[in-house]
Amino acid sequence: MTTAAVAVAPVPSALNASVLVLNRLFMAVRVVRARDAFRLLWKETAEVVSVEDETYNCYNFSSWAEVSEHRRRFQPDLHEWVRTVRFDIAVPRVIRLIAYDRVPRTRVRLNRRNLFARDENRCQYCGRKFKSSDLSIDHVLPRSRGGHTVWTNVVCACLKCNVKKGGRTPKQAHMRLVRKPKQPRFSPVITIHAGSPRYRSWKQFLDAAYWHVELRD
Repeated sequence: MTTAAVAVAPVPSALNASVLVLNRLFMAVRVVRARDAFRLLWKETAEVVSVEDETYNCYNFSSWAEVSEHRRRFQPDLHEWVRTVRFDIAVPRVIRLIAYDRVPRTRVRLNRRNLFARDENRCQYCGRKFKSSDLSIDHVLPRSRGGHTVWTNVVCACLKCNVKKGGRTPKQAHMRLVRKPKQPRFSPVITIHAGSPRYRSWKQFLDAAYWHVELRD
């Protein structure tokens, strides 16, 4: 198979699909876009891990292309598809790095993206869901009173609720939190994907009963 054979047509939605990456020991380490996953498969530094009837089957690029041909005929709705010069290939849900065995990071980064994902874009005072651009970050214990920027002290708040609360604690402002802020065990962005039926094969790799590690995205 030549390099030209795997040149892909521009299908942004498929090439930007999320793929869970495992290390050599089947521990989840990060999520990449499909275009990066295919690059790793083509370089033979990774293989596809397909969960089939509660068993793991691993495929290199060529064998995954053959499996894709069968699934294209009989299970086309189960995958996103990328069209190459010679064939259509399914976007894998999970890949494994063949030689990488480092342990994943053990701390979820506190940033705006992860915070909004943890709180599901809901104001933690009024409970309504907003676009990210209409949300702000509120310190439950205000910084002016010694509050720190840590997972357990920051929440999403709509602009109206944030102004209402001001520099007071929720109790002082006669406001209640929808739920107590906690540090997530896994990357909230990854958890959102795992809740989708399309990504249910991720669950067993993210289940804390098996992997007591946190992830990065």
